[in-house]
Formats: sequence, structure tokens, C-alpha cells
Amino acid sequence: MNARHWLFVLALLSTQVLAAEPFTSKTLMAALAQNKASQVDFVEKKYLASLSQPVESSGQLLYTAPSRLEKRTVKPRPEVLIIDGDTLSVERNGTRRSISLSSYPEVAAFTESLRGTLSGNLDALSRSYKVVLDGKPAQWRLTLLPSDQKIAALVSRVTVDGHDALIDTIEVLQADGSRSITAVVPKTGPDAR
Repeated sequence: MNARHWLFVLALLSTQVLAAEPFTSKTLMAALAQNKASQVDFVEKKYLASLSQPVESSGQLLYTAPSRLEKRTVKPRPEVLIIDGDTLSVERNGTRRSISLSSYPEVAAFTESLRGTLSGNLDALSRSYKVVLDGKPAQWRLTLLPSDQKIAALVSRVTVDGHDALIDTIEVLQADGSRSITAVVPKTGPDAR
């Protein structure tokens, strides 16, 4: 290679290095926003101050962008929780109850911590939370700290751990000290979306 050719290669490489975006909340949200639908298995452990052992449940989580989230609990007993737009519905023992999230702003803001993360909506998250990202694309942690006192009265922190554009765990620390840790496992095979 002659000198001119080397200069061209060096210029090309330096342009690529400068064009690479740093890993920020914005770039993570852009990656998460690419997922328009997903179905994962979950195992959730709830640690309550009144109990010596965690309460464990498992089932499936289904997400359809931008605002539908279903939590289908199979164990220990069947239950379906559906958040769709402004409506929160719970189906248990053949009975379904629904509420409007706009009637419960604190619950709506907590719900947005989950949907905002899944949909990659940084603006929605930033309305109610201070958003802190640590790590790199291969292993990251997104911490949501309530910026509204009414939300902080319910939730102290939401922590989402993941890799690439996938979520691995969601931890919710409630203001009363109770916490839940939900581990998610992407489905593979014919049932996967």
C-alpha cells in the first residue's frame, strides 16, 4: 500500500470511531424501542417485611408496543393483569376488574416506569423519574428514581438490568421496604414472538 492509500484508510477509521455513539440513556432507549412485541417467561420473588420467605410466582409477560403489557401468572395461582392504554385490568377466579389509570396518577406513573422502559420512551420516564444508566451495551443497569413525592411515597427505586436490547431483571423497591425481583427469560421456538 502506498502512503496515499494508508492516509485514506486512517481517515476512514477515524471517521468511524468519531461516528460511534457513546452508550447513553438515549441510545439504550433507541435500542429498546426497536422491540415492537415480545413474550418472555418470568419468575418473580416478592420480599415482604411480614414474611420470612419470599413469595414466588411465575408465568409469562407479553408486551405489544406502545402500551399493552400483560402479566399472565400461572403459579402459585392463575391471574392475568393487563395494562392497555389508560386501563388496568385484573382477572382472577373468573372475575375481571378494571380501573382507569388517569384516576390514580401514582399508579399510572409506576406503570409508565415499566412501559416507558419497554417502549424505549425516555421522555415518558423523565417526566416522573430521574433516569440513571450505568454500564455498557453488553451489560447495563437503568435506575429510575422517583422525582415526584406522590410516586416516592409508593416506590423508592426501580432498577432494570439487561444486556444489548434485552431486559434480564426488574427490581422494584417500595417505600415501605418491600421489594420484588422479576427475572425474565426470552421465549424461543414456535411460541416466541
